[in-house]
Amino acid sequence: MSSPATTTTAAATLTGVSKTFGEGPTAVHALADVDLDIAAGDLTVVLGPSGSGKTTLLNLVGGIQHPTRGRVVVAGRDLTGLGPDELTDVRRDTVGFVFQFFNLVPTLTARENVALIAELTDGHRGGVGDRVEEVLSRVGLAARGDHFPGQLSGGEQQRVAIARAVVKQPPVLLCDEPTGALDIETGRTILELLRQEARDAGRTVVIVTHNAAIAAMADRVLRLRSGRIERDTRNEHPVDPSEVDW
Repeated sequence: MSSPATTTTAAATLTGVSKTFGEGPTAVHALADVDLDIAAGDLTVVLGPSGSGKTTLLNLVGGIQHPTRGRVVVAGRDLTGLGPDELTDVRRDTVGFVFQFFNLVPTLTARENVALIAELTDGHRGGVGDRVEEVLSRVGLAARGDHFPGQLSGGEQQRVAIARAVVKQPPVLLCDEPTGALDIETGRTILELLRQEARDAGRTVVIVTHNAAIAAMADRVLRLRSGRIERDTRNEHPVDPSEVDW
């Protein structure tokens, strides 16, 4: 495995991280002794087959799960020993999530789902609420803001989930299969938005995906297999999202 050197500050660092679910002969070793720096401002794509540890890696960086062994540091904070309330603060102020299964509030409209996150973070980072309409427009849902999740297609719900994560203006944006429910053209629009979040806003974006074509637009590509980093490469010339085809 190659580990390209970078002079960029690390937004997240995993040191000797392992994650095991269960015990004894039925235990599942999702990650095994992972050492990783995720550079601030990079768009990193994590590839690998099902069961390779991609989502577990994302959950550890986002403070959703604790490692069985090792240390996870995000934005200068060691998450390993934090309690539930402290981890909630980290997720609120530091991390934006795009979940594979959306996790929208079904009784709220698309606009309200996005605004809810803005309201929860408004007291900690000024001006977030003003971005709700802008972000809905950026994901192509300006005319669908008053619709409830049940009135939206799967692709539209995915775009609401992305808008909800981006509106927080988080330093770290974690995306689990963000284009999985999207057609090619809409997927390219979302990839362009994520590219802009990294390049223009300086956010750290991590995309977990099965779609190897997306790797071409990344600054860095990690390939996982059986809970270990099999390959770690940097793209010297990432392609424009409009050129990504799958």
